[in-house]
Amino acid sequence: MKLFASHTSPFARKVRVVLFEKRIEYDLVVTDVSNPDHPAAQLNPLGKIPVLLLDDGTAVYDSAVICEYLDTVTPVGRLIPDDPRPRMLVKRWEALADGLMDAAVAIVFEQRRPAGERSAAYLQRQRGKIDQSLQQLAVELGERAYCHGESFTLADAAVGSALFYLDLRFAEVPWREEHPNLQRLTERLEKRKSFEESAVPQA
Repeated sequence: MKLFASHTSPFARKVRVVLFEKRIEYDLVVTDVSNPDHPAAQLNPLGKIPVLLLDDGTAVYDSAVICEYLDTVTPVGRLIPDDPRPRMLVKRWEALADGLMDAAVAIVFEQRRPAGERSAAYLQRQRGKIDQSLQQLAVELGERAYCHGESFTLADAAVGSALFYLDLRFAEVPWREEHPNLQRLTERLEKRKSFEESAVPQA
């Protein structure tokens, strides 16, 4: 299978973390979505990444669908519980982290527009979503070592990808100082091989 993704996309990183945790081999096709002719545009009508192209030619998107699918194809390292309520809670973590990533990516793209075309109100709304998401993530995490239960799940893959994206694009956001429990979580996650292998390559 092939994964169409960029090194910097937080959604792609979440998927890559899951692929590593599940020990699934794949080929990474580095994709630049700023190029309108990028290959993933032929696979996903929304023109977004990541896209997972299965060996039978099926294109799978978006990241939440990809991760849920990958968790079912092999029993190795299950990341989403089977029982309905724990499953819902893990998926809720993912939804909140994905929402944070949506807001952050939206800001990045808005700031790439010419200065005279940017909307200050829009940027402020997206920043508010980031701040509110961080607050809720911190409240939900409390003093636990992992987002859900006693071991690594999809919730941690999603939250870690979101927080590390803030480090990459929003160094001015003081989330580590304001939410030390999230800082402790990322210190634990960055030592996992899956996060090491999916980190943005150093120039």
